[in-house]
Amino acid sequence: MNIDLRVIGEAFHQFLINIGLTSGQASLIDWIFGALILLVIFIVLAILLIWFERKLAGRVQDRLGPNRVGPFGLIQPIADTLKLFTKEDITPAGADRITFNLAPTLAVFSIVMAFAVIPFADKVIGTDINVGVVYLMAFASVSSMSLLMAGWASNNKYALLGGFRVVAQLMSYEIPMAFAMLLPVLLAGTMRMNGLVEAQGQFFGLGWNIWIMPAAFIIYLTTALAEGERAPFDLLEAESEIVAGYNIEYSGLKFAWFYLAFFMNTWVLSAVATTLFLGGWQGPFVSQVPALGVVYFLGKTIIMFVIFAWIRATFPRLRIDQMMSFCWKVLVPMVLVLFLLTAIILKLGLPTIAVWLLILLSNVAVFVIALWLLGKGLEKSKWASKRLFTPEIPRL
Repeated sequence: MNIDLRVIGEAFHQFLINIGLTSGQASLIDWIFGALILLVIFIVLAILLIWFERKLAGRVQDRLGPNRVGPFGLIQPIADTLKLFTKEDITPAGADRITFNLAPTLAVFSIVMAFAVIPFADKVIGTDINVGVVYLMAFASVSSMSLLMAGWASNNKYALLGGFRVVAQLMSYEIPMAFAMLLPVLLAGTMRMNGLVEAQGQFFGLGWNIWIMPAAFIIYLTTALAEGERAPFDLLEAESEIVAGYNIEYSGLKFAWFYLAFFMNTWVLSAVATTLFLGGWQGPFVSQVPALGVVYFLGKTIIMFVIFAWIRATFPRLRIDQMMSFCWKVLVPMVLVLFLLTAIILKLGLPTIAVWLLILLSNVAVFVIALWLLGKGLEKSKWASKRLFTPEIPRL
């Protein structure tokens, strides 16, 4: 069974023309119908993800999690959604109304648009453009801009502090994330998302980029935690420091949009990790049964989402100075060195296996050296803080 969304779309378009509509009217209905389907999938998926993460966090914290509304608490997110729909929609008196109302819409829009280039299977993709990776980076910046807009437009000092942290955190971590995403591009020689998946289909799964460049995967995973506002990098909305950050003044449906964007952003980051490092829809018998590609892709993405949720439920929040130092002093130098070494290795013109082994060795070496330097730096800062804060003992 081969699934091709373009064939289904063309058949639906032809059906609309056959019942008497013009080509323009049929195209308009195509767009509306497709947008509604995507929105329904988007909302249902977000509800399931919210339920799953709350149950997982409950187990980690030795409690049950949602278990009252519906079997196993499955309807609890729907009840929460209905509650948010009935809440009063308040706009602060001193807020910039246009920017304030546009920010949550833009946050959801940027996540929805990212789905257009994510390949769920060989033919199950919105559009396989030849600059798919750059497209994802662009809409990641749009998402950051929406949070900055929310913080600035709210006319609240805590929201503004959250906006400042958006600039400091998200825009800083976009740099190592972009280079980590470009490393598989460098190896595959294409920016097409499907092309990146196809390049990993060699040697029965040994061609997955997670085995060839594990340090790049760890850098992507770390930066994805920061870009997804997840612990230990959730300083944008740190309750103990800035109350609720950029969304402190939002209520009702607008807050629900931000909440939806938060969980769907994690799903998109998991899907991108699956595409770039875990072989995407590649798996056993996928060439004979292409529909299995969707199963493999969803399975790998769910595993990545579980890792994100597990880290969020386990790790404590960092200080903002620690977070920024880690980005600029550890991740950025690491990924730049990896990028340079990978480019040099690819220029040598060696056989594929030799290239993979050299890239793997360079990744391991860079990671070990970075850990050693990080340990030295932590030890030095520990002794410096002891010298700084040790009170003087007066002599008799």
